[in-house]
Amino acid sequence: MKHLATSLTLLTAGIAVGVAGGYGLRMRTEPSAPAASAPIVQPLLDQSSTVLPNLPRAAATQNRNFIADAVEQVGPAVIRIDSSREVAEAMPEDFDNNPFFRRFFPEEMPLPERIERGTGSGFIVSDDGHIITNAHVVEGSDLVRVTLKDGREFEGQVVGTDPVTDVAAVKIEATELPTVTLGSSEELTPGQWAIAIGNPLGLDNTVTAGIISATGRSSYQVGVPDRRVRFIQTDAAINPGNSGGPLLNDRGEVIGINTAIRANAQGLGFAIPIETAQRIAEQLFANGQAEHPYLGIQMVDLSPDVKQRIAELEQINTEIAVDRGVLIVQVMPGTPAEEGGLQAGDVIVGINDTTITTSTGVQEQVEQVQVGDRLEVTINREGEELTLTVRPTDFPVDQIR
Repeated sequence: MKHLATSLTLLTAGIAVGVAGGYGLRMRTEPSAPAASAPIVQPLLDQSSTVLPNLPRAAATQNRNFIADAVEQVGPAVIRIDSSREVAEAMPEDFDNNPFFRRFFPEEMPLPERIERGTGSGFIVSDDGHIITNAHVVEGSDLVRVTLKDGREFEGQVVGTDPVTDVAAVKIEATELPTVTLGSSEELTPGQWAIAIGNPLGLDNTVTAGIISATGRSSYQVGVPDRRVRFIQTDAAINPGNSGGPLLNDRGEVIGINTAIRANAQGLGFAIPIETAQRIAEQLFANGQAEHPYLGIQMVDLSPDVKQRIAELEQINTEIAVDRGVLIVQVMPGTPAEEGGLQAGDVIVGINDTTITTSTGVQEQVEQVQVGDRLEVTINREGEELTLTVRPTDFPVDQIR
């Protein structure tokens, strides 16, 4: 009995170590047990076989939750993207004026190039190999390496990129691939669960969870004013390498693409709404490029405080007769806004019978139409309300709005 009690104590300790070890890194190879312990442990495993084999299964069942279910459902369709591009090295600032350099390099010397490599994430949206990711993940690459969770590797063709929304489309030649289920971001509420899957810092298939912190964050608030996206904000941990991976709801549906983090703050991650990503990706797969309607104005949300500051600076010579709306600060020459009659000092109060109070509202209304469609823009000009017709052209990528 004494021998049996001692052996049971050893077994119990062994189980505790085994369970605790399960929470460690899976990459470490577990060392083999010392040969001397085999005669003690093995007979007890045989004698207790009616109890011990059930422990791992019971523990696994108890530890499952909706996050584990969502990851099991979506994980196989989340992929790793490895890209590379040639980048020109910068020459010394005084190269042109330095006699030493000019003595040995009298002619114009081509800039040396280096290979820049990056890793990101993506997800499969069709079983024949359509993949969505971020444009900055594949920037400068025509071909990328795509690795599935099961270890299969494919050469991926970058079908198209859209720097305005940071969405890219990649195609691999394969069939019967696992796919994600697309959800909706339009009715998200702060406080809902959010799950992120990706390959941060080279650690494949990493899962993090948190909540939806906010919705409708403008590109200006996020710090990327050249984008035309209203972002989802989440506190689920997102790190370099997560870019392009899916943000999920509690049902395992994709509600966004993880795309940005704030380097100067913790717990702030941002995702592109899946509706935007899907709309742009469909254009990229069909045409290789996406269109964005463009007005050609610089604008600011109007408030009594903004109105007072503008009056003090005398930046605009016309009278601003209202306190709310979107003030046009500048109209770019040769743009649809100029052709439609919009002027600096006009206050946009409505578009297509929709009341406008913010610049993001203007952006939303413009994005809903096609290039060349009619936009009925209602403005207040020195107290008089007018409705002008503007026909947007395609967004020039080298400009901001």
